Amino acid sequence: MTKIYIATHKQVQLPQDEVLTPIFVGATGKQNIKLNNIAILRDDSGDNISHKNPYYCELTAVYWAWKNTSDTMIGLMHYRRFFDLNLLHRKMDYSRTEQSSNVYVPAKRRYYIESLYSHYSHTFDASHLDRTRDIIAMNYPGVLPYVDKAYKSTWGYMFNMFVMPRDKFDEYCSFLFDVLEKLEQSVDVSQLDAFNQRLFGRVSEILFTAWAMKLRAEGTTLVEIPVKDLEPVNWPKKILWFLAAKFLGKKYTKSC
Repeated sequence: MTKIYIATHKQVQLPQDEVLTPIFVGATGKQNIKLNNIAILRDDSGDNISHKNPYYCELTAVYWAWKNTSDTMIGLMHYRRFFDLNLLHRKMDYSRTEQSSNVYVPAKRRYYIESLYSHYSHTFDASHLDRTRDIIAMNYPGVLPYVDKAYKSTWGYMFNMFVMPRDKFDEYCSFLFDVLEKLEQSVDVSQLDAFNQRLFGRVSEILFTAWAMKLRAEGTTLVEIPVKDLEPVNWPKKILWFLAAKFLGKKYTKSC
C-alpha cells in the first residue's frame, strides 16, 4: 500500500486523495486538529518523538511513520507544499503487483551562486554541518563522499519530501535519526532562539540530498516531481534575503 503523510500543525484545506493521510505534528500536549470535522493522526501516539518537533520540524512525522506503520511505499509532504499529484500518480505504476523501486523526490531547488554548504553558512551556523560531517565520517564513512558532494552542490532535494519503497525508507531513517541524535549531543539548543532551534530539520534536508545521491550511485532511479506551494510565496523578499545573507552577512532570523 502507498501512503503519503501530510505534516500539518493547524487546520487547513488539503487536497483529497486516497493515498494522502494528514498527521498532526508537534501534537504533544495539544488538542486534536480536525479536518472536515474528523480528528487526524497525531505524532505523539505509539513510538514517537513528538516533543522534538520544535527542533526536528516535519521529521517527527517521518519518525512516527517509520516506527508505527507497515506501508510498502511511504512518503511525506506538507500542508503548504505538495508534489504535483497528477504527475506523481502518472509516474507511479499502481497496477503492478510489486511497487516500483524508484524514489520520488522534489524537483531540484537551485541556488546557482551558492553551494548548499555556503548557503547554510551564510544564513545559519556552519558548525552544524561541520559537526554533522564529523559524525558521519566516524559512523558512516561510506556515506561521507555523498555528504561532501552535497555540501559542494549548488542544488538540493529540499523540504524533506519524498516517496520511496519501505526498505529504502527504513534504511534512510535508521541513518538519519542516528546522525541527528548524535548531533543533538553536540549542540546546546537552549542557547538558541526558537527559529534557530529548528536546525535539525534544516540539516536533514542536506542529508537527504546526500542520501539521494547515494541511492542514484547504487542504481536507484530518482524521479523528480515538481512541488506546488499551497500558500503564496514572496519571491522578491526571499531573493533579497538570499542576497543579503551572501553579500552582507545577514543571517536569517525568521521564515519568509
